[in-house]
Amino acid sequence: MGQIGISLYPEQTTVAKATAYLEMAHQLGYRRLFTSLLQLSGEKGRDQLAIFKAVVAKATQLGFKTIVDIAPPLFSELEIDYHDLSFFHELGVWGLRLDEGFTGQEEALMTHNQYGLKIEINMSAGTNYVDAIMPFGPRLDNLLGCHNFYPQQYTGLGDERFVAYSQKFRHYGIRTAAFVTAPSADHGPWPISEGLPTLESDRDRAIASQVHHLRLTEVIDDVLIGNAMASEADLHAAALAFFCPYPALRVHPTAAISELETKIAFSEAHLYRGDASDYLVRDTQPRIRYAGQAIPAHDATGTLHRGDVVVVNETYARYAGELQIVLRELANDGRRNKIGQLTDSDLDLLPLLKPWRTFMLKHVKS
Repeated sequence: MGQIGISLYPEQTTVAKATAYLEMAHQLGYRRLFTSLLQLSGEKGRDQLAIFKAVVAKATQLGFKTIVDIAPPLFSELEIDYHDLSFFHELGVWGLRLDEGFTGQEEALMTHNQYGLKIEINMSAGTNYVDAIMPFGPRLDNLLGCHNFYPQQYTGLGDERFVAYSQKFRHYGIRTAAFVTAPSADHGPWPISEGLPTLESDRDRAIASQVHHLRLTEVIDDVLIGNAMASEADLHAAALAFFCPYPALRVHPTAAISELETKIAFSEAHLYRGDASDYLVRDTQPRIRYAGQAIPAHDATGTLHRGDVVVVNETYARYAGELQIVLRELANDGRRNKIGQLTDSDLDLLPLLKPWRTFMLKHVKS
């Protein structure tokens, strides 16, 4: 199973605030920490290194695995030789992320470092970067991949490109990571506050939906919140989504939903029937589990729209109890009770449900 993580930028906070944030996240199950050395250049950066070390030490004490972002030019400025990664070992980090790459040979060599440090490479470039590393025999258990985050609105990766870039890493069995953004978080590494997601489509999405989005792509192991100092509510929502047994879509239930329909929709996981229709996602198991129970008709007229969630009622006896999600507009002939509608954030995720995959529905207030 992957891990969920947070980000901290020590030059923009105090050790006390960073410690409190780490402790809160740790209690919720967060175990990865992303931070950056890219801002610690020049004399001012060297002065801030003490704060950085204190934050990393606290994170390590709590059991976090810290990855530090760095670029090749900073190797020269800090007088680090890629043959000798003792600087990072002394920092106490789990590994280093190369924001920009070398030639492939250097990355492969670094994976064989004597400290067991992880070498995380950029997944978002869309080049043959990872292919260039493989001929040099990297130690794969020390090689990780992580996408960028994008502070500037409209610059995040598109969904299809994201999956294509990620699949190259999956092909090699490399552990992958990507970023979501917390609406409540107050800063990132740069003085821009437009969110820090990997995917542009996630920028304005609820944080739980962002996490489920990444899970539904089936190409990401670890999920990281890119901006720092998220609220406890956002941390909790993201953690619940990450540790949910299956990816979930969120639903606004109707006022008339019955107790039995609530149980059918929200109390257990759903299996998307494999002989898939263009009109409906179908889970046929509830009609077996709840066979013979009364499901009177209600909210069963008019037109059903994409994202409507329905339960087949007792007037369609053979299929009564079946849960369905509408994919394409259709007329309701009185045999399907509309019990809810996917949230706006999650409606776009509907195409990511795949036949024979298991998913869940989560109740949210309108």
